[in-house]
Amino acid sequence: MNAVPPPYRHLIRRLGVIRGWVRGTEPGLVALATLIGVLAGLLAAAMSGVALAMHMALFGNELGYGLSAIRNVDPLRVLLLPAAGGLLLGLVNFALARWHRRTPVDPIEANALHGGRMALQDGAVVAGQNLISNGFGASVGLEAGYTQVAGGVASRIGILFGLRRGDLRVLVGCGAAGAIAAAFDAPLTGAFYAFELVIGTYAIASLAPVVASAVAATLVARALHGQTYLVEPGGVAPPDFQGYVLALLLSLLCALAAIALMRGVGTIEAGIKRLMPWSCLRPALGGLAVGLLAMQSAGVLSAGHGALHLAFNTEGAAQAALLLLLLKAVASAISLAAGFRGGLFFASLLLGALLGKVFAASLGMLGMGLVDPLFLAVVGMSAFGTAVIGAPLAMTFLALESTGSFQVASAVLAAVAISGMTVRRLFGYSFATWRFHLRGEAIRSAHDVGWLRELTVGRLMRRDVRTVRADTSLNVFRRDFPLGSTERVIVLDESGRYAGMVIVPEAHAAGPEVEAIAALLRHPDGALLPAMNAKEAMAAFDMAETEALAVIDNAEGRRVIGMLTASHVLRRYGEELDKRRQEEVGLA
Repeated sequence: MNAVPPPYRHLIRRLGVIRGWVRGTEPGLVALATLIGVLAGLLAAAMSGVALAMHMALFGNELGYGLSAIRNVDPLRVLLLPAAGGLLLGLVNFALARWHRRTPVDPIEANALHGGRMALQDGAVVAGQNLISNGFGASVGLEAGYTQVAGGVASRIGILFGLRRGDLRVLVGCGAAGAIAAAFDAPLTGAFYAFELVIGTYAIASLAPVVASAVAATLVARALHGQTYLVEPGGVAPPDFQGYVLALLLSLLCALAAIALMRGVGTIEAGIKRLMPWSCLRPALGGLAVGLLAMQSAGVLSAGHGALHLAFNTEGAAQAALLLLLLKAVASAISLAAGFRGGLFFASLLLGALLGKVFAASLGMLGMGLVDPLFLAVVGMSAFGTAVIGAPLAMTFLALESTGSFQVASAVLAAVAISGMTVRRLFGYSFATWRFHLRGEAIRSAHDVGWLRELTVGRLMRRDVRTVRADTSLNVFRRDFPLGSTERVIVLDESGRYAGMVIVPEAHAAGPEVEAIAALLRHPDGALLPAMNAKEAMAAFDMAETEALAVIDNAEGRRVIGMLTASHVLRRYGEELDKRRQEEVGLA
């Protein structure tokens, strides 16, 4: 401090006071979350503006309600521009593979595995890839870029303020809440998106900061006219008993269709990899396929905002809705499978709305009376979104905020519950966690499991272990290790590698027929590795039916580096679990 010029010492002290206030008080965290919301709103509006400018420059100025509602566009542009965007994205990915090898960590993965730690450069990478994908017409939305860049900014600010692990995870959720709230002009939707998907749990302590961020982002987006995905289904009639029954049937249909879509992405991805061995050219191939589909219907282009507006506000033939439903599903699956960066959030809303309209038309053809297609479109939108995204309350609030009808929202709530349960029972994943599964990550939500992975054998073990050679005589062993000196001694072979373990009381109780301790070895094949986590260590203890095991460097070298007991693992696991629970309820 003495080396700092006097004019700056007071500023540093004030910054230290502010940092301590943010870290130590709930109002401080709410104030920081509000700042995150403002930044999230600005970032969402900026990305929306860039995407719109790209659409206008590439496809023409008369976009109306969005690129997916464009009319009278040059067919050659529709065919080639997605492929051109794929080629550009492939070149960017090729450059990143050489100079930025790390895989971006999204907010869900960051909160599940890394305690909310994200890198700002990951946000810039994903936002750039997302803008190229969406701007050139690939069938993906911008919500992945919104949440990535807002979560990255939130994480960086939280790290600068030295927030605890639990508070940092909440702040990343605030960034995601602000991004989704600004994108859909729906603060409740954004808040519960964060609770269900990014934070992984709802707690009273996290309510105020998440809501503050969502509201602040919404107000900023409104001030800048930056709402990108405004959902306006118009007046929806309240459902009767028949409407509830049809909503439940539609929710089952949406769940099955969503499972087919998610599995289709993996199947198409495997096919594209076989067809195109060069990864940098796969987006161009996918873009060409999207262009061919777009020549049949422009509704497959980009996120689909214009197509959803038309679906909600115009009457059309059921055949047209069915055609767009199939084309959009295939285009979205191809776009993601080919490597375009984006999300299925808005695509799932469009697909669900189209499925609802097709379902309503089918009921009419079967002579089941008049059914409000707009009501079923809203139900389908929320049910399909729940099946793909995995956030039932967020989808319910989206229906409420877009229709303003509590009666419609109550039917939607029942539908999303059935849709979510069906997907969990038949598939087990949302789209985000399905992609993690395909990458080999065994996480099903943003619930914090990273602390368990960090609780490794290498961190928990004792390093001050006593060893002895396997050819040591029993008398020498008894002399060197009298009763009460220690309970277990690790035995090494002639090469200094782990050979087993000897229980000291057993050695002293052995009969005269035992000459060397090699005859008393226990668990010669049972040892722990330093990278094992606490759960894996407990499984090893149970399999060996012992209280303690040696820790070796690796399975080949078998050099002893420590010892670990089951009681110590259980105690540390309980302490960490209690700490996480206190953080979740705001008692830390």
